[in-house]
Order: sequence, then structure tokens, then C-alpha cells
Amino acid sequence: MIIIGGALIVIVCVFGGFIMEGGKMEVLLHAFVNEVLIIAGGALGSLIIMSPKKVLLDIVKGLGGCLKGSPYNRAAYDDLLKVLYELFLLGRRNGMIALEEHVMEPAKSSVFKKYPRFTNNPHAMEFLCGALRPIIDGKIKPDQLRLLLDVQLDRAESEHHAPVSVLQKTGDAMPGFGIVAAVLGIVITMASISGPVEMIGEHVAAALVGTFLGILLAYGFMGPLATNLEFFSNAELDYTRCIAACVTGFANGMAPVTAVELGRRGLSSEFRPTAEELEAMFKAMKSGK
Repeated sequence: MIIIGGALIVIVCVFGGFIMEGGKMEVLLHAFVNEVLIIAGGALGSLIIMSPKKVLLDIVKGLGGCLKGSPYNRAAYDDLLKVLYELFLLGRRNGMIALEEHVMEPAKSSVFKKYPRFTNNPHAMEFLCGALRPIIDGKIKPDQLRLLLDVQLDRAESEHHAPVSVLQKTGDAMPGFGIVAAVLGIVITMASISGPVEMIGEHVAAALVGTFLGILLAYGFMGPLATNLEFFSNAELDYTRCIAACVTGFANGMAPVTAVELGRRGLSSEFRPTAEELEAMFKAMKSGK
């Protein structure tokens, strides 16, 4: 809703200013459909040409997520810290083997079922279970876990950056497609150069609408959308990094509360609970509230 509201502000301010300056909307609307067809069609075509299938799908999913709003809010992080603490506490008391049933079959886990915000995030669930599994199996030493997770995080960061980069490049091309539309409009104008002055002026105005729309779409919509998608992707990466920090700390012998504290300190101030709030959450968990 925030994105839609921002888009409406851009539209109202730009076209409202045009009308206030004495412009006539019928002049813009007369050429609007044709110019949008050239610019939007050219941009879509270039987007398809430069993008592998996976990147195109990631763009669609990412933009859908941006419109819904980021799920990584304060409540999501509170649930994350709680589920990590409960798992670590179980592993410390009963041994790492006690975590096997929760990691191998997370859908049946009595711990995960308590935290639907976390279980509804399949990527986070997969990452957490994948981080704990090698430690439970004893396949790697605890001090080697960080290297394993860093490789996975680097790959995830690269995959998150690809849709942003493609969308930004498409936005950068919008003014160029606007110029293409304007040149085509000038070609039509030159073909009608012997006509009345009013008709020539109408053709020139229509040509300039193409340049106007190309610049507006680039800097008013595509650029901001790419930036918003980047923030959305970074939010998911930050959530995953928090899991990695906590699991690495616990695997290296930290007490459950200390391992979770390690992840808490790496959170953005917008989502980071205070030490007192974290302690209160854990006390409420122990008391069953």
C-alpha cells in the first residue's frame, strides 16, 4: 500500500503541476497509449532479453513481496529469537541429538509449531535446519560451520542482487526508449510538414510526450521500484544472517542466551529488542505465558 500511495503522489504532483501551468490533459492523453506502447514494450523486451528465466521469476516474486510489505518486522524477529533460544536450550540440556527430530522433520516439530511466523517462511526454515544438520550429524567441526554458512550467504546475496540489477538497468533504459518514441514522432511530423501549423504542432507535442514519459517512468517508478526491491532483498538477507550468527555462536560452545544475544546485537535498531526485553521474553517462555 505504501508503494501504491507513493506512485499516486508522483502521478498527482506531476500531472497536477502540468494542469496548473495551463497544460491540457487531452494533449497528453491523445499520444499516451501509443507512447506507452513503444516505451513499455521496448523496456519489457529488453528485460526479457537480458534476464535468465530464474531472474525474471525472482523479479515478479520480489515485486509482489514489495507490494505486500516486508514480513521481516519486529514480531518476526521476536519469534526468530524465541525459536532459536528454545532449540538451543533443548540442545544444551539433552544433547544435540535431541534436535534431530526437529531438524529432520520440521513440519512435525513441536517447537516450530509454536512460532507460525517462522514456519511460514520456508527459506528461513530451510536455512536453519541446514545449518544445524551438519553439527547434529557430526560431519563438521563447530569452528568450520561459519565457513559453510558464509558460502551459502554469499550465494544468496548474489542471487538477491541479480533482480535488482536487471530492474535498475531496465529503468536506466527508459529515457532511451522515450527518445525512440520521440524520434518516431518527429518522423511522422516531417511526413506531415506540408499540413496545417496546428497539425504539425500536435505531432511535435505527441513526440515530446514520449521523452516525457520515458524520463517519468525511469525516475518516478522503475528506479524507486528497484531500490525498494533492494531493501526488501536486504531485509531477507539480514534475517538469514541473524540465524547464521546465532547458530555459529551456539555451535562454538556459547550458552543459549549468549548465542541469541550475538544475533540480537547484529539487528537493525528498528527491530532489535533491548537486552531487558529479550530477557523478559525468555522468562515468559519459561513460565509458559
